[in-house]
Amino acid sequence: MTSLHELEQTVRDRDDEIARLRAEVESWRTAYARGATREAAFTNSASEVAPLYTALDVAGGVTSEVPGSWPFTRGIHPTGYRGKLWTMRQFAGFGTARATNERYKFLLAQGQTGLSVAFDFPTLMGYDADHPRSEGEVGKAGVSISSLADMEALFAGIPLGRVSTSMTINGPAIILFCFYVAAAEKQGVPLAQIQGTVQNDILKEYMAQHAWCFPIEPALRLIVDMFAWCSTHTPKWNTISISGYHIREAGATAAQELAFTLADGFTYVERGIARGLDVDDFAPRLSFFWDIHNDFFEEIAKLRAARRIWARRLRERYGARDPRSWTMRFHSQTAGVTLTAQQPMNNVVRVAYQAMAAVLGGTQSLHTNSMDETLALPTEASVQVALRTQQILAYETGVPNVADPLGGSYYVEALTDQLEQEAERLFAEIDAAGGVVRGLEDGWFQRRIAESAARQQWEIEQHRKVIVGVNEFVTDDEALTIPLLKIGHEAEQEQRSLMADLRARRDPALVEARLARLREAARGDENVVPCILDCARAYCTLYEIRAALEDVFGAYREPVFF
Repeated sequence: MTSLHELEQTVRDRDDEIARLRAEVESWRTAYARGATREAAFTNSASEVAPLYTALDVAGGVTSEVPGSWPFTRGIHPTGYRGKLWTMRQFAGFGTARATNERYKFLLAQGQTGLSVAFDFPTLMGYDADHPRSEGEVGKAGVSISSLADMEALFAGIPLGRVSTSMTINGPAIILFCFYVAAAEKQGVPLAQIQGTVQNDILKEYMAQHAWCFPIEPALRLIVDMFAWCSTHTPKWNTISISGYHIREAGATAAQELAFTLADGFTYVERGIARGLDVDDFAPRLSFFWDIHNDFFEEIAKLRAARRIWARRLRERYGARDPRSWTMRFHSQTAGVTLTAQQPMNNVVRVAYQAMAAVLGGTQSLHTNSMDETLALPTEASVQVALRTQQILAYETGVPNVADPLGGSYYVEALTDQLEQEAERLFAEIDAAGGVVRGLEDGWFQRRIAESAARQQWEIEQHRKVIVGVNEFVTDDEALTIPLLKIGHEAEQEQRSLMADLRARRDPALVEARLARLREAARGDENVVPCILDCARAYCTLYEIRAALEDVFGAYREPVFF
């Protein structure tokens, strides 16, 4: 047993060590002040960083926490990546379901371990390929999916009982999810076996990306309906991917991305609890999606802070008892907004560093952008390079061998603490603004993101922030030297033909009956997932289902903010 005298000596030794360190830091500061420094902005996404970090900068000392232990700062798995590598999930979709199906089979053959569906803009907004508002946009920026028939074609020959699929869709997410479930049924896959994620994060759509269908309150109802239905029928399915990605791409700082995204997550938890759901019945299937930007250490610290904040809130504020509810599982994607049209080969380097930051931060899943994505949808050659970037990181660098290898770094630990503190400050501001929904209705979030975006653009234009090949290191000959994927009008023509064939061969009476039943369910308070699934099985189209819900819920109209 340690004696009182020994404890007192330990405290004296610690105090002496701190005093010695303070003296050394002061001596260093004097030497630093005498030295010459470059004319550069030594900043991360929001503020200046110190030139040196020591134990004095880490509140409470370096964490003694280990991976797999609460609050999971150092990762959610004790084995890190030694147990399982992250899922390599390349976001892909273009033209028709048939064309995208060929790309998926190519990616799987190249060693990709999960699928991620990129939908075209009409699909994201809930419009069929033959709707007048879809003209000229079908298949241009993603795959066109207008019905169960398209979803069947998208995954033809791909066993949905063995492949994990992520679908990036929000406004009409519940409809596309039901198309997927019905397609799995057609393959004979038991629903309890399907695994994947639907983004389904409508709050960030009102905040940043703007692909919505319905007003906020009915949109939140649909999300909670999915929480309830999936917890019973599709227990391996992630019902939402709470997304900071689009918030960051719109111009938010790392701290804003962290705080705004987590605040959205807390709102979804509160809505589920208010419905009467047990938090431990739905929270384990909540997942997140983070943007991995250019500032290497800030991004790693952001991911560490996110896990810590989520664990504490779920256990301490929302009363979650299941450890699975405390653990934040997330997908990451390298930052599309950092890609440049100028000198596009440089994007390969940017993406590699961003991917390494995601892995050092403990991501469960990763998409690496292709070098040409700022110019067009990626070619097979460029997407192969993007996938190979992950594979080299996984198998050649040694990075996955050690869990949280930067844990204990004074800089990373200090940044983690700092981002957590900044997030807590922003949570207080959100509460003062009336919460997330009120903040969206009043434009509080939108203004904050716009202010940050304007500042960052000014910094680039004033050369305070260097973008290689754009405002510095510009070459005289900027002729494009890489091939680009072009999507013609053939995809739209093919989709229109397929839609006409579908409408001719389905049962119109059954379609009308199923849509009428959906409207009836939407007017009441019953869960609408079974009704939407029945509509999907009857080959009701995406827009027909959206329109039926819109008849009851109305459509969202964005307020004007100044």
